[in-house]
Amino acid sequence: MTEPELSCRNLHAMALVTNVVKGSSAQRLLLLVHGYGADEQDLGGLLPYLDPDGVFVAVMPRAPIAAPGTAGYMWYDMIGGDDITGQFTSALAELDALIDEQCEQFGLDRSSAIFAGFSQGGGLALALGLFSAPDDLPRVRPAGVLAMSPAAMTGPVDDGARDVPVLVQHGTNDPLIPVQRSRDLARDLREFGIPTVYREYPMEHQVAIEGLRDARSWLAEVVAGESPDEAVPDDPIELVPSVTTAQWENEVLRSELPVIVDFWAPWCQPCRQVSPIVETIAAMRTSSYKVVKVNIDDEPKLAQEYGVQSIPMIGLFRNGRLERSSLGLKPRPQLEAELGMLVIP
Repeated sequence: MTEPELSCRNLHAMALVTNVVKGSSAQRLLLLVHGYGADEQDLGGLLPYLDPDGVFVAVMPRAPIAAPGTAGYMWYDMIGGDDITGQFTSALAELDALIDEQCEQFGLDRSSAIFAGFSQGGGLALALGLFSAPDDLPRVRPAGVLAMSPAAMTGPVDDGARDVPVLVQHGTNDPLIPVQRSRDLARDLREFGIPTVYREYPMEHQVAIEGLRDARSWLAEVVAGESPDEAVPDDPIELVPSVTTAQWENEVLRSELPVIVDFWAPWCQPCRQVSPIVETIAAMRTSSYKVVKVNIDDEPKLAQEYGVQSIPMIGLFRNGRLERSSLGLKPRPQLEAELGMLVIP
């Protein structure tokens, strides 16, 4: 196997600074779109895994908007932006033009290209590959789309995209974009008739070596003209299911069993550490207690109603009221004792 030849340079296409790496046997274009807070260099380290034979011209553009609080950039402001749709549409137009320019420059067929991306970039790769163009003009579809932990935006899937194979990958412990979104996305794509493969890994919002190996195998199949398509596995049964404000009264207040509620948030590291302890309690106490969790970011009214000012907070509800609570990360026996439970060694 040969290594790709590094031919990196900065170009300006529709104001996008772009890092281009031409493989030693380049025959296709590989668009790699970075995520929030990164830049045009960010995904270059994936190339030895995705393209060990150097068959791609890898095109890695930099997003046009500086990301606050980071040294990198963003395609749209998903935190406090007022014009996410406008920024997303503008990014699509810039990337679309860049693809055409690079295909022309290197004499490559756009229909043989692979569009790939991570996080925000994964959502943009999906949109470029599958969505109808805003002006309804026909858009040349790629040979495949690789979406890694995508921040997917909804949009009209073009009828001409139904033959484009897609690989969706996500981390089961992703604190930023819930894994369930990618599970549902993969199922929706298959319902549209799009050949789709879904993979998930025990990781956070990142790229894992196992995912790169799977992506490489998928790429090899797509380059060979195949359209990999697999049924999405059933969702794993959660020991500690999430409860929303709408479900609260039935699931907690009216429960015949006492209910242990884990108030948490994705950004809270101690919450992530206490989660396995709560799951252990759920597994050990199935006949005596119901155990659920509440994401206070998604359900701020519940957090306010029960005075949740610090997390993790584990509450014991009985007969419709909060009876006891425990704050912070603690060993299971101590947590059980603070909740007034019979401590199981």
